[in-house]
Amino acid sequence: MQVTDIHLFKQKALQWASTFDAVCYLDSNVFKDPHSKFDALIAVGAKAELTANSGNAFKQLELFRQQNPGWMTGFFGYDLKNEVENLSSSNPDRLHFPDLYFFVPLHIILIKLDKIEVISDNSLAVFDKIQKHSILPQKQISGVQLQTRFSKEEYITAAEKIKAHIARGDIYVTNFCQEFFADDASIDPVSAFLQLNQISPNPFASFFKWKDNYILCASPERFLAKRGTQLISQPIKGTAKRGNTETEDQAIKQELRSQTKELQENVMIVDLVRNDLTKSAKQGTVKTEELFSIHSFNQLHQMVSTVVCELRDDVSPIQAIKNTFPMGSMTGAPKISAMQLMEQYERSKRGVYSGAIGYFSPDDDFDFNVVIRSLLYNATEKHLSFHAGSAITYHADPEKEYEECLLKAKAIREVLGQESLNDERPKKKISGLIKGLLTKEEAGRYHKYLKKARSEWDRDIGID
Repeated sequence: MQVTDIHLFKQKALQWASTFDAVCYLDSNVFKDPHSKFDALIAVGAKAELTANSGNAFKQLELFRQQNPGWMTGFFGYDLKNEVENLSSSNPDRLHFPDLYFFVPLHIILIKLDKIEVISDNSLAVFDKIQKHSILPQKQISGVQLQTRFSKEEYITAAEKIKAHIARGDIYVTNFCQEFFADDASIDPVSAFLQLNQISPNPFASFFKWKDNYILCASPERFLAKRGTQLISQPIKGTAKRGNTETEDQAIKQELRSQTKELQENVMIVDLVRNDLTKSAKQGTVKTEELFSIHSFNQLHQMVSTVVCELRDDVSPIQAIKNTFPMGSMTGAPKISAMQLMEQYERSKRGVYSGAIGYFSPDDDFDFNVVIRSLLYNATEKHLSFHAGSAITYHADPEKEYEECLLKAKAIREVLGQESLNDERPKKKISGLIKGLLTKEEAGRYHKYLKKARSEWDRDIGID
């Protein structure tokens, strides 16, 4: 099947699919990737499904996979770490996703360039329904009152304490995450995802619906893929903002390549991923194909490395995932110590954040992203949440790491119509002066000053 406007078709397909209880939409946004099999995949409706929490979730998935050897899509939550290692999680959770969910779809839609393949009991009827679907207008989000788990000072204080652990030799590097959240939030998840994917189109974007819970993901990172007998992992460590001009942009990229702290965190995580892959690899086959490569996205430059190996015959695809989970870029090194420490310092359960979304195909290949740059939403409780994290190393500057978190949150903040994620912008100081103390004319001048101050604040930390 062929269409003339693939962008319109994908939008229609997503809106149609979102009426089902189980949906997995994966979009590469046409990024060039030698390891991808298609530009987009849409899995719709559940013939069979597996919901599990940490304990024996991987074992349940192994059995479920044996019973369903065709297409299968789903997610792994970060807290499966408690099954992989002797760990625990006690931080609060308001989203209530399971630790693992997979479903066998009723309908699969594969998109490659302008070609459409529908795999279903009635493929032509599905294609026709999508073609005839009337596009619904996108809804802008307003009235969301974001809150933070950490003030800027609290984040910096915690980061300094983490650096003290590094100085003592407890760990070498860790990914310290903070949560932004809102209660009583009403959003249209499809509209929010389409806006996020327009603002920040990334190669591992995904929209996932599980009943009344949604994952709206603009991830740039691949966790793990299997192609034949080869495993591919592409950890990201190292971040820089985009420049305002081509000259500035190139200078920022060159600076990222030469920063000791960014190179350190990347190579330490590459070493960790290499170690994880040895658990599944044929002896002597683990190698780093790409080191310190700079990939540019709409919002950021990122330092990406590629590690590969040949999968041993006695290791199943699901066992290979378990052997590397959670992904090293979201934990730190040594892995177990870093995860233990972050449970102490972080203030909310990561849940699906830091987990993975992806698929298994009939040939037993798979591809999973890293759930970052993602908005999570529980429509029943009207609770939304997103995390942002940054690598803490011996050379890390905690204030810059805080600013990096805000930079990574830029696209989601824009989708939510937020002017600020920071409770320390000039707004509160000035609004206190305005209320009841100034004339209307004086207040107007202060508001103009406030607008200018916000703009300068954004520019200074790189989120303009």
